[in-house]
Amino acid sequence: MKAIEQQSGQQQIIEQLFAGKYRDPFSFLGMHRVGEITYFRVLLPNAQQVTILDRFTATPVIQLSQIDPRGFFSGHIASLDKNFTYILQINWGDTQQVIEDPYRFGTLLSDADTQQNFSFEKLGAHLRQLDDISGTHFCVWAPNAQRVSIVGDFNFWDGRRYPMRYRPESGIWEIFLPAISAGTRYKYEILDANGELQFKSDPYAFRSQLRPDTTSIVSPLPQKRYPTKKQAQANQRNAPVAIYEVHLGSWRRTQDGTTWLSYRELATTLLPYVKDMGFTHLEILPISEHPFDGSWGYQPLGIYSPTSRYGSPQDLIDFIDEAHRQGINVILDWVPGHFPSDASGLANFDGTALYEYADPKEGRHRDWDTLIYDYRSPEVRRFLADNAVYWVERFGFDGLRVDAVASMIYRDYSRPDGEWIANEYGGNVNLEAVSLLQHTNELLHQIQPDTLMAAEESTSFSGVTLPPSLGGLGFNYKWNMGWMHDTLDYLQLDPIARKFHHNKMTFGVMYAWSENFILPLSHDEVVHGKGSLLRKMSGSPEQKFATLRAYYGFMWAHPGKKLLFMGGEMAQWREWDHDGQLDWELLDIPTSPHAGVQRFVKDLNFTYRHTPALYDHDHHPESFEWLIVDDHDNSVFAFIRYAANGDALFIVSHFTPVTREHYRIGVKTAGEYQIVLNSNAHIYGGNDAQDTASVTSQPIKTHGCDHSIELTLPPLSTLYFKLKSPLKHTRLASKQK
Repeated sequence: MKAIEQQSGQQQIIEQLFAGKYRDPFSFLGMHRVGEITYFRVLLPNAQQVTILDRFTATPVIQLSQIDPRGFFSGHIASLDKNFTYILQINWGDTQQVIEDPYRFGTLLSDADTQQNFSFEKLGAHLRQLDDISGTHFCVWAPNAQRVSIVGDFNFWDGRRYPMRYRPESGIWEIFLPAISAGTRYKYEILDANGELQFKSDPYAFRSQLRPDTTSIVSPLPQKRYPTKKQAQANQRNAPVAIYEVHLGSWRRTQDGTTWLSYRELATTLLPYVKDMGFTHLEILPISEHPFDGSWGYQPLGIYSPTSRYGSPQDLIDFIDEAHRQGINVILDWVPGHFPSDASGLANFDGTALYEYADPKEGRHRDWDTLIYDYRSPEVRRFLADNAVYWVERFGFDGLRVDAVASMIYRDYSRPDGEWIANEYGGNVNLEAVSLLQHTNELLHQIQPDTLMAAEESTSFSGVTLPPSLGGLGFNYKWNMGWMHDTLDYLQLDPIARKFHHNKMTFGVMYAWSENFILPLSHDEVVHGKGSLLRKMSGSPEQKFATLRAYYGFMWAHPGKKLLFMGGEMAQWREWDHDGQLDWELLDIPTSPHAGVQRFVKDLNFTYRHTPALYDHDHHPESFEWLIVDDHDNSVFAFIRYAANGDALFIVSHFTPVTREHYRIGVKTAGEYQIVLNSNAHIYGGNDAQDTASVTSQPIKTHGCDHSIELTLPPLSTLYFKLKSPLKHTRLASKQK
């Protein structure tokens, strides 16, 4: 009777295995000792015969009986040596194969592994060497799944063959598959909480196939990388930061314009260009694997997978290394705010809202029809925070620009009343998202203190760049969206109307030191019918070019680090097209106004980098002083920038299309003043209305100063000038004492 019961119980398990519903396959499959008897059980659908071989001698030990014609085999043997190890010899009918049995290996994941390591060091697919056996250890978090199997070409995508071991204490499923090497394609077959079968990409995959395929690819975890002293110095607050923002797929394409350049090709084209143009940093739009080109990477499906569009993960590492050799720091645009609802991704991962908030009032973005991460979940928080570490530590990125921070930290972001859930205190701040951002910034700055963290935060949320210890989010910089909108609004006005909106150009100084700011002219301003930067400028074509040059001059002199999206440096007429490339033909004529703007941006960058007054005390209010702030009628602005050592640079911007002769500006020290940069110079496409290289001050009181200089202000222009013998201004030095 007992034997019958045992046989009946075994048959039930076999049926569950073939149905893909047995939760604990390691307790049944493989080799098991009961007293002196050793049992072998093997599930191999479609196999004809299975023999147990001694692993070291390859001699047959026992041919297993076919208990079920669908492919279940078992057998037992007495008095087998306790150190016996085995391999399987499989007869498939027309072929024979010898393999290791995955079910003879014990658990590889300890409780400490899931708590003490970065999650990406254990979860996902990791190449391992167990004794002399090479293979891959797969781990996936799916606590509510009924069964998880690893599937791929190696088992004909049959989820019955390799069901995984469940670890109830962590909700993780694991299995070690011998002989699985880098380049192997795989997915997880999940029998979810609702009894539905799903095929999911690995959330921690280090490489993925290019869309429309969504298969994960076994790839080695990159080695740790460490910044050089030069890289660290370039990220300091007192360093010049001029960022060139790039979408890798549309900066330049192959000769026929249809194919992206690879990381390797970009290393020999984009990087020399960035260096030649004088930018200090390259910021690339998101490159985590994403299914839809039109999302520009902002709807990532695999946040641990560099997109295969441009090459392999190692190609990306080589690209970043080459950037560093050329003196360029690299920033990655990072998207922890949302993810697409594609069936192969994170959505409803194990039949439950595992990665996303369950309630649509918390978990769905109305604007983008995407899902919002559950920032309450410890596992999701680790998934995201560790991902930030992954890109910096394993690929060598020098910083991250965090996308859409406002959408993360406000529960009512783009939601009408009644369609959002208040926090525990009745407010609209997402406290879990705030704490996640604080934790991520602290974590990164602990690991690599000089990491540059920038927030795209579009509201007046306080303390974005304050340390978490003072209640802030812990970013190094915040994008100054208000400054960008105000100044662009001003420059789109007819010059006659600008005097009525003079404060749009001056208001930014009122809060310039409330945070550490980056002034962004980003991709968001040149898409969706907004027009290019050049088209935004009012007036005739000639006036548009002049206004844009003057604006760049004003921006580069204004407190705050600089960011310019690709194409802005050559004043494209067309707005950005992610399916095309920049209009490089605009530069074919060296005397074209487009080439003039490009030349001006290059000279701006080199002037900026070699003029400490423009950068080394951006965060200090005494680095800035207005000279002319209220000349509404003439639309003139003049100010002084001071370096930490007191050296000064004078800036005057004029935004009407008329020449203003005999315009007087006060200066504090008598002497000869040299024109450093003139946006109206002939080499930039201007008319050289201010045709002298220097001017001498006169003892005429103006703007509260005892001395003044007289200039011819060109139309729509910005001028930089300085005392030939640099003015030693003592305000900062005395303040520091």
